[in-house]
Amino acid sequence: MSQLFSPLTIRNMTLKNRIVMSPMCMYSCEQKDGLVTNWHKTHYTSRAVGQAGLIMVEATAVTPQGRISERDLGIWHDGHIEGLSNLVGMVHEQNAKIGIQIAHAGRKSEVNGPIIAPSPIAFSNQSKTPEEMTLAQIRETIDAFVSAALRAKKAGFDVIEIHAAHGYLINQFLSPLANQRKDEYGGNPERRYRFLKEVIDGIRGVWDGPLFVRISANEYHPEGNGLEQYIQYARQMKNQGVDLIDCSSGGVVNFPVDAYPGYQVPYAEAIRRQADIRTAAVGLITEPFQAEEIIKNGRADLVFLARELLREPYWPRKAAKALGYELQPPKQYTRGW
Repeated sequence: MSQLFSPLTIRNMTLKNRIVMSPMCMYSCEQKDGLVTNWHKTHYTSRAVGQAGLIMVEATAVTPQGRISERDLGIWHDGHIEGLSNLVGMVHEQNAKIGIQIAHAGRKSEVNGPIIAPSPIAFSNQSKTPEEMTLAQIRETIDAFVSAALRAKKAGFDVIEIHAAHGYLINQFLSPLANQRKDEYGGNPERRYRFLKEVIDGIRGVWDGPLFVRISANEYHPEGNGLEQYIQYARQMKNQGVDLIDCSSGGVVNFPVDAYPGYQVPYAEAIRRQADIRTAAVGLITEPFQAEEIIKNGRADLVFLARELLREPYWPRKAAKALGYELQPPKQYTRGW
């Protein structure tokens, strides 16, 4: 039997296979209100029809100021719950699970007005210089993540993923390249971890379902965090009740990345083995046998597909055919499957 199509149980959730639609920003809230649109419903549900086991909704902002762009999805007020709940229901109707990635962009936000970050360091010469967060702003932002988790729970999501990667706010706190604070939230690895620690603890206080964290396991800069540091952080996350580490890389600073098929899989494998925690592999995973090898050799527990699922919403059918697995189609598609 194909391991890619084997089920996986995490807490109270069982996935029918190991294929996950990776969170990808759609920048499709044309009214700039953060509300779910028909595009989101069509986009995500079509991949559930295509038989991905888990659909991860794109980075969804916990505050208006924390959006990457003004057209991002939001979860910063209760008015967002209804649309998200409708989306959850549509995906569940297709026998798939659905998660949401909650996020704050920090210094990489491109919204109008002031932006905030751990330290007043611009991402690039073309970026705005953020305001250094006060302790009160830090507390407010942690509370915003917890409130977002409560709204995700009310909307019926199966999974919450904390976005701590790609140079966004939590990643900024973790990285010495972006965090030059001298207080209890900076100065050494443990204090740089404190912001994420308090976000996890806060969410775990209101959410007992599967909790994922996406990380940038390599910042690619000689003065940034690398895999060894993230193995240590992963051990701490496991102790706090995190169920899975979603292993990406880069994005904290503009630094060249040598991207090739499966280039981030070794991060997922090392963290899985050395921190004894479930992991997901992501990044230029496109071929069925490539995905099968990752799962079968215990290099990761889930495979996150991003651009490949933009090109081919029915990629699981292609994979099943290649791997000799009999994948049941939606009943409406039986004649053509």
